[in-house]
Amino acid sequence: MFNRDRWKEILEVLTTNWFRTVLTAFGVFWGILILIILLSAGKGLENGIRADFGDIATNTMFMWTRSTTKAYKGLPIGRRFNYKIEDVATLREKFPELRYISPRNQLGGFGGNNNVVRGLKVGAYNVYGDYPEIIMQEPMTITSGRFLNQNDINEKRKIAVIGTGVKNELFDKGEDVLGTNIKIQGVNFMVIGTYKKKSNNGNGEEGQKEIYVPFTAFSQAFNRGNNVGWMAITAKDGFPITNLKQRIINEMKTIHKVHPEDTRAVGFFDLYEEYNRVESLFGAMSFIGYFVGILVLLSGIIGVSNIMLIVVKERTKEIGIRRALGEDPWSIKKQILLESIFLTIISGMAGIIVGALFIYGVNALLDANGPVDMFMNPSVSLGVVVGALMILMISGLLAGFIPAQSAIKVKPIDALRTE
Repeated sequence: MFNRDRWKEILEVLTTNWFRTVLTAFGVFWGILILIILLSAGKGLENGIRADFGDIATNTMFMWTRSTTKAYKGLPIGRRFNYKIEDVATLREKFPELRYISPRNQLGGFGGNNNVVRGLKVGAYNVYGDYPEIIMQEPMTITSGRFLNQNDINEKRKIAVIGTGVKNELFDKGEDVLGTNIKIQGVNFMVIGTYKKKSNNGNGEEGQKEIYVPFTAFSQAFNRGNNVGWMAITAKDGFPITNLKQRIINEMKTIHKVHPEDTRAVGFFDLYEEYNRVESLFGAMSFIGYFVGILVLLSGIIGVSNIMLIVVKERTKEIGIRRALGEDPWSIKKQILLESIFLTIISGMAGIIVGALFIYGVNALLDANGPVDMFMNPSVSLGVVVGALMILMISGLLAGFIPAQSAIKVKPIDALRTE
């Protein structure tokens, strides 16, 4: 099929007018390059956003209380109420679809007053009273020691797990923190572990400056009784928390005598719903990338077809002579198709190579300068590259089909008369 004479003829035809050939090839080159850049940019944004979510359990909602906006059962408008630890048992009983229910209490904040003291050093940190299950909902890496366990809850142990940011600010470099004490609002807690959270967003540093203590010890030390500040609720696989959300909220309203139509009294954040919105955004971005890239590629293919029509027109006399000498029409048609496919694939491969070098360069810059917010590791899958090659081959055939058909329709006597 690809004998030496045929290759020689293909190269001679394409190099007769270098400038025209290069301009034609550039259309295909640019189309495939744009497709790769758009898809890699979309993948980079997707990777960055997914890294922001980290390993957090996405089938999760957070629920807290606010003041009521409707009077109900003799209770006034504007009433404040709190969840109770007993509510957790009620939710577990009535909603078997739930995997984790973590009641939480919280002290302080990064913008608040100093609430933690260690020797002469002080700092303002978020302090959480938690159950051990929270590590399944907000995964973290324990860098030393251990995390909370059920015995800590049962025995109300005054212990703490601190972030690496807290460790760096309150302890000297190289100092062993395990077994030492820190004071949280004047109450001593012994450090039993340190953690580090993985985060790619701007709050990554703050995520390392948190302290976790047993829920029961927190409630006892800071006079919270059986009150619960808020809950992290995760559903089992196959049970979207979004579908359970309203039933859970209605149950809490019933327990705490809140008007069924009071939409403000129970605050919530549905992480599953937000994550699905992001997933939809990824799909839309991918579609736009393919749509725009293929349109640009199509314009290049049309350019190849137009140029091949011109080439056939210029070779009318040659084709007539070959027909007069008895060359099979299919041989002439095959020659035109091969020239079109060769030009398309070579220019497309050049676009793929340049696209790969571009992605490599962007990743090298990101590795050297650190990740950009919501953008990391842009890439294109092997399947996309293989698919692009298949598109190029098919497009090359289509681009050469009309010129090839035009070539074999030329009658030898008419072609020989052409000046």
